[in-house]
Formats: sequence, structure tokens, C-alpha cells
Amino acid sequence: MVRAPWGAYFVTSFEACSQVLRSRNWLVPDFAWQERQPDPRRWQELATQELTGTLSRINAPSHTCQRRALGNPFDRTTLEGLRPAVARIVTGLLDGLEERLRADGEADFVQTVAELLPVRTVGEWLGIPEEHHAHILDFAHRQAYAQELFPTKEQLAQAGQATLEMRAFFGELIRERRARPGNDVLTGWIRHWDAHFADDPEAAARVIYHLTMFITIASLETSAVLLTNAVRFATEEPARAEWLRAHPEHIDDLIEETLRYDPPVWLNSHVAADDTVLAGTPLAKDTTVHILYGAAAHDPRRNPDPHVFDILRDGGHITFGSGAHYCLGAPLARFEAREAIAQILERFPTLRPAGPPAYDNSRLVFRRITSLKVTA
Repeated sequence: MVRAPWGAYFVTSFEACSQVLRSRNWLVPDFAWQERQPDPRRWQELATQELTGTLSRINAPSHTCQRRALGNPFDRTTLEGLRPAVARIVTGLLDGLEERLRADGEADFVQTVAELLPVRTVGEWLGIPEEHHAHILDFAHRQAYAQELFPTKEQLAQAGQATLEMRAFFGELIRERRARPGNDVLTGWIRHWDAHFADDPEAAARVIYHLTMFITIASLETSAVLLTNAVRFATEEPARAEWLRAHPEHIDDLIEETLRYDPPVWLNSHVAADDTVLAGTPLAKDTTVHILYGAAAHDPRRNPDPHVFDILRDGGHITFGSGAHYCLGAPLARFEAREAIAQILERFPTLRPAGPPAYDNSRLVFRRITSLKVTA
């Protein structure tokens, strides 16, 4: 436990981070918590309010109700159903990567593949036409600033404008799907929540909007970072790439070690539901703690020699969270990365990073890799 200058605590050990994520003594900072803060202005920003209504920022019983209604949206049957589409999307993106490599000898993997695969996959799942994908990526990148610990006024302004664009886009998408129902997930949500809130259509509309918006944008940056890092670690050493080609059954192990070694989310905040003790430190109700995912995964008590990238480590990480707020999209992110890496290893035996990835250094919470140049 490390005290922060603003009165919160950083939590660094694997055990303590896991305890916060799993225990009912810890809550996410919802609307009720925000209203109790001495200076609520920080939480009244448009973009912040928008995210506080999503699954990641609501607690029981509302969270329990929505999660039960969703079930497991990416169970094995769903993923198997998506397999042909994901394989087709990956193949098409790699065709574009190959063209760039042939023309220039070098290509940006993030812009050519990593950012496009998640948005095209979720677009396929929800029935969002490809012509809208670039706009979704644009406002998702800007809206994410609202989730930073200390966003600047400029960042909050960008996030606020992105929120307005997001509302307009998903509002129109839902209206169109109501008018023309299809055989898709969004149509199913509309039917379920309209029936659940039969006497309160505004409540139904809020839930449908927040679900559609959140599930669409939540995985875009994190999945892109996972995919970029996994490809980097798979290809940066020729011997490792060759070994993976000979042992494709260990691609899943590569993905898990990537998630442990360099997680796409650095920090997540929780608040104490009551007076409690964490790692020997007494904490009052409403105290904020910041879980440091990377520090937890590099705790040598959980993962010996944590700074060594070891595909066969069989270690542990909590990169997708744990407990009630475990990431809904984790199976899909793994699924996308597995398909992409398998095809890359097969099609590009000499693919190598041309240098380290470039990060958006203005972000402290959600890491964003802006570029990874590759050559073959």
C-alpha cells in the first residue's frame, strides 16, 4: 500500500489487488460515491457522467441485474459462431498489411491491423456497418480521456465532444434497429429490456444505450494493445517465432504472458464500502484505492523472475479484473488475438518489429499504443 498525495492508496501486491477485486467490501466509484465527494465538480463532467452509467461503474443490485440479463455474451457457442467472420476479417487485414510491406518495406501494425480487428469484430456481432467504424474509433479514443486520473481541461473537452457524438451515433443505431429488427444481439437486447421495463420505456432506453455503447467501445483500445504487444513478443526474436510456428498450441500461453507482462490497463479504482483493513492498513469508508495491474502481475511472490518474458511461465495475472466486474469481453479479446497471431506466424515468417511501440504518454490508466512499425 502506497499513499498517494491526493489521499488515495496505490495497491501493488497481487494478493491485495485480488482481494479488492473479489471482495464485496470494495465498490466501483458509482454515482452515489461521486455525490458524497467534497468537490463533486470533477465528477459532473459530461463524459464522466456518461461512463458512470455503464456496467464498469455501477454496483449491485443494478450491476447484478444487467450482468444476469447479459449472461455470458461471448461463450464458446458464440465464439464458434464468430470464428468464420473473425478469420475472414483477419485475413483481409493481413492482405492489407502484406500490400503495405511489399510497397514500402515497412508498415504500421497498429493502424493496419490492431485497431481495426476489434471494431470490425464487434461491428459484425452487433450489425454495425463498416462505413461507421472509423468514426467509432475516433470518438472512442477521445472519450477515453474521461477515464484518466487527472484529465486536463482540454482532454475533458475532447471527451465531452466525443460523448455527444457517441450519444448521437448509438441513439440513431438503436432507433434504426427498433424500426427494422434483425437477427442480431442488439435486437435481442431491445426486446429483453423493453419487456423488463414495460412500464418505463425511458429506463429501457438508458440500459440499452449504455450496454450498446459500453460493449462497443470498451474493448477497442485494450484489445488493440493486447494484439500489438502479443505480435511484438511473438516476432521480435526469430527463435521464439520459429518455436511458436512449430508449437501453435502455445499461442494461448503467449497471449497470457503478454497480458501479464505488459497489461493494456495500468490502473483501476475502487472505494471502500465500509471501514476496513487492507494489507495491514486501516482504511475509512469511501477511501479510494488504485489497483496497479502491472505491479500485481510483476509481484515476485506470485510470478518469480517477473521481468522475464516466459511463454511457458503458467503464471497469474488479473489484467481482465476479477469478481463481479470481470471483463465481459475477455474471451473475445483472447479469441481475436489467437486467430490473428496464428495467421501472422503462418503468412509472415520473417515479420519483425522495426522498433519499440510508440505510446500515447498522456494516458495513465488505459494505455494506448499509437504505432508499431513492422518489417518483413
